[in-house]
Amino acid sequence: MDKRLLTIQDISCVGQCSLTVALPLISACGIEAGILPSSVLSNHTAGFSGWTFCDLTDQMPLILDRWKKENIDFDAFYTGYVSKTQIPHILDIMNQVARPGALRIIDPVLGDNGKLYAGFDDEFPNEMKKLVNGADVILPNITEACLLLGIPYVGSDYDQAFIEKTLKELLALGAKNVVLTGVSFEEGKIGVACYDGNKIEYYFNEYIGGPQHGTGDIFSSVFSGALLRGKSILEAAAIAADFIVETIKVSIDDKDHWYGVKFEKAIPYLVSRF
Repeated sequence: MDKRLLTIQDISCVGQCSLTVALPLISACGIEAGILPSSVLSNHTAGFSGWTFCDLTDQMPLILDRWKKENIDFDAFYTGYVSKTQIPHILDIMNQVARPGALRIIDPVLGDNGKLYAGFDDEFPNEMKKLVNGADVILPNITEACLLLGIPYVGSDYDQAFIEKTLKELLALGAKNVVLTGVSFEEGKIGVACYDGNKIEYYFNEYIGGPQHGTGDIFSSVFSGALLRGKSILEAAAIAADFIVETIKVSIDDKDHWYGVKFEKAIPYLVSRF
């Protein structure tokens, strides 16, 4: 039976992030993608003057009930931008429509650059821990790691010892594997740190400036697809990180395309990695 993944996150109708990148990129990895929208926005919230927002929490139990009646189930679950009130529904879904051995991949979307995203309150990181606990893989950035652990944001002022301590403390929240993104120990290099409870492995790329919005969602989507294709944690992280570099390269010269990266133009590269 072919692998089927359910991704649960918002739809920003314009803006090349969330479900508008998850669905095509997971599909490009050769994995069937089911979607469960947590909300619908006219556009993402970074750089635009405003946006519409429609919460879809009340649809979650209705959709779950329908799936159970239709015997629809999944090999993996990948969560992105969700709200505090949706977490109990998501846990219920992951418990009730999972195939044997189904993976839980949690991108604990909380914030970036040291701040919570608009609309999230200070209690949300504690609620997010309920998804982190029991996850097969979590994919926080450094801001999200600090928020989950309740420690001050460190910006770029950290060393390898801090990263490795952070990885171990994140794993202690109940995850089986941690992939920490946005790690850098030297100027001009950025990458990921992976920890499975036994060993810590790193993968770095050259840092390229340019449009960055949505690259976190792109990383998590490609990582999830690659993992279901049988790649290891480190291999999946490397493919996702390399793909982001390609998306930035094809976008960097278009100053009018400030709201995201042109990931579509790099999909042939992604397919070639499989």
